[in-house]
Amino acid sequence: MKKAIIVILICLIALAGIAALVVWTMIQSYESSPQPGSGQQLAVEIPKGAGPQAVARVLAEHKVIDDPTTFIRYVRYYKRAAGKLKAGELAFRDNMTPEEVLKVLLDGTPITHKITIPEGLRIDEWAKIFEGAGLAGAAEFEKKARQPDFVKSLGLPGDSLEGFLFPETYHFRKQTPVETLLKTMVAGYKKAFTPEFRKRAKELNLTELEIVTLASIIEKETGAAHERPLISGVFHNRLRDNWRLDTDPTVIYAVLLSRGKFNGNLTLEDLRIDHPYNTYRHKGLPPGPNCSPGKEAIQAALFPKKTKHFFFVSKNDGTHHFCPTLKCHYAAVRRYQGGR
Repeated sequence: MKKAIIVILICLIALAGIAALVVWTMIQSYESSPQPGSGQQLAVEIPKGAGPQAVARVLAEHKVIDDPTTFIRYVRYYKRAAGKLKAGELAFRDNMTPEEVLKVLLDGTPITHKITIPEGLRIDEWAKIFEGAGLAGAAEFEKKARQPDFVKSLGLPGDSLEGFLFPETYHFRKQTPVETLLKTMVAGYKKAFTPEFRKRAKELNLTELEIVTLASIIEKETGAAHERPLISGVFHNRLRDNWRLDTDPTVIYAVLLSRGKFNGNLTLEDLRIDHPYNTYRHKGLPPGPNCSPGKEAIQAALFPKKTKHFFFVSKNDGTHHFCPTLKCHYAAVRRYQGGR
């Protein structure tokens, strides 16, 4: 009798061992079997606070996994990781194994989005780019960038971040606070405006705000890099002799601030607008920048080329014709602009 019981126990233990081996083999096969995909990258937003069921459902909707129920059991009972899943926009592929999928969920490293901002854009244009990339709402972005208290907290002159958001390539994660986005781009400006630049500004008896303001005008006036120091020289001559700057970009900015839009066609009515940014009516530099200048434009504002020229007119090819006298300038206008 005892022998029979022992035999039965041994058989039961053997069967349990076989069953455990079968289950283990099945789990190993499951966690190492990839989805039948092509390796396509998938960006999946895992909601904050989502439990295993909600996470599995989201992954199944994006074709990262095929069976939510099996994946939940794998995570909860085999890996015992149900409470460790991270949220955020995470990067998956459509041919990952369950083990690889879980590793992404446990690591929780969010995707970063590359965003490149060219020189010469205004705050409202930056805001639209960030909204288009899904990184920030345009209204919130612009409102924060124009908050005087926030600008002051960053140690910057002026009442807005116009001119102080440095144009370059950045990498941001979704759901990054707008304040953090702006601080990062201001940090880029502060890095570009070197101690040498600050020393040079003092030599010119110009403030940091005045230099960035002049640089923004230079940035808007020409896309030809070799012209920037010469255009800067023209403006320095006008400032020295107490002339009006008579520069279109400032008028366009005045129109935008006063009317909320600019249709792309500068008119005589626009030139007559009574606004501090209208340099056809007010002498000296306007109150602040009209766009974000790049480092080369800032350098040109600080190191102008010595010149006798006081005028320049577009040659309609991206460059300008420069003149020292009004007579020369009028002739150039007739030649290149048809007398306008």
